[in-house]
Amino acid sequence: MTETTHTLKSTVFTRTMLTCVFTGFASGLPLYTLINLVPAWLRSEGVDLKSIGLFALIQLPFTWKFLWAPLMDRFVPPWLGRRRGWMLGTQLALIATMAGFGLYAPQQDIWSIAALAVGVAFFSASQDIVLDAYRREILQNHELGLGNTVHINAYRLASLIPGSLALILADHLPWATVFAVTALFMLPGVAMTLVVSEPKLVGAAPRTLREAVVEPFHEFITRSGWKAALTILAFIFLYKLGDSMATALATPFYLDMGFSKTEIGLVAKHAGLWPAVFGGLLGGVWMVKLGINRALWAFGVIQVVSIVGFAWLAAEGPFQDIGADELTMLAAVIGFEALGVGLGTAAFVAYIARTTHPAYTATQFALFTSLAAVPRTVTNAGTGFLVEAFGWVPFFWLCTALALPGMALLWKVAPWGAEEDA
Repeated sequence: MTETTHTLKSTVFTRTMLTCVFTGFASGLPLYTLINLVPAWLRSEGVDLKSIGLFALIQLPFTWKFLWAPLMDRFVPPWLGRRRGWMLGTQLALIATMAGFGLYAPQQDIWSIAALAVGVAFFSASQDIVLDAYRREILQNHELGLGNTVHINAYRLASLIPGSLALILADHLPWATVFAVTALFMLPGVAMTLVVSEPKLVGAAPRTLREAVVEPFHEFITRSGWKAALTILAFIFLYKLGDSMATALATPFYLDMGFSKTEIGLVAKHAGLWPAVFGGLLGGVWMVKLGINRALWAFGVIQVVSIVGFAWLAAEGPFQDIGADELTMLAAVIGFEALGVGLGTAAFVAYIARTTHPAYTATQFALFTSLAAVPRTVTNAGTGFLVEAFGWVPFFWLCTALALPGMALLWKVAPWGAEEDA
């Protein structure tokens, strides 16, 4: 057995990686319930599309979660410890609130449903804060790439519960039962919380709320100076910007190219999910050998090239007749983009985890991931105006160009040949 093989096997087949499977699944289930199951429920009950569209605003807690992350660093629940206590509390709250949708009728209780959805988003974002911190604290630096990859892919696979199983059940069972069954899929996460150990505390826990709020930001800014801190924040904002914008209007783009909703659904479901899962797993394994810095370069190039696929499809379409060749083109574009997302996200999240200081994981991780979510929740709002003004082909070339500044910043934040901590 070679040393490399031994290192790979000893990294992959561990209790820590199994834990990351459970953290990912527990993290993804509530979000996909909000973005897949709840809109399907509302539409099937006759709620208009404008009202359903406004439900996208319930994702704002994921952008602002860094505001209350210091509270989860400062205060310790009276059960299970600082990390596991908050994990259990948020998970039990999610079970109750997710099941609570079944108590309402969309036509009569739309505002109550909206308030409940905000509650689910808040508890889901709060669970993400503590799960991200916990994962950073149990993973060694050389495990960050693979561990976060396992988490991300379990996160994606969780979408199959509210996005597939629950919709099938809805054809045969009352919606109240569907939401109750969906909520019960949080129980594996609860079981994980009860079984795992509390991570070792690095440094002293914050003694005051001011220390919990100020010190994480002070440490980050003074670590290498404010210029380096701003460079890192700019990189976190820009690295996924082009890819995020390119996929913001993916479904309307496919429709404009002449594909039917059924064709998009069948192709996107398989060509989008599984390449992303495969890309993430492949990226995690590669990172064990490459290291995070080289992975950001290599996977970032694939991520940029995948955007070009959309420009190619836009230049070839719109199609008057859809046959096997056109569906193959659609699958190739969706699949390659999903592969690029899987690879790029694996390296990106590992970089964010590495950038956090072990003593301030919850607040710093929440800050970085909140900033990374800004393109998805804010910048993408203007993509429709850009397409209307320039057309699809120039729009996708613009997205490709916007992906390049993030790559250029790699010279500063993750040089190819720089040594990484073991």
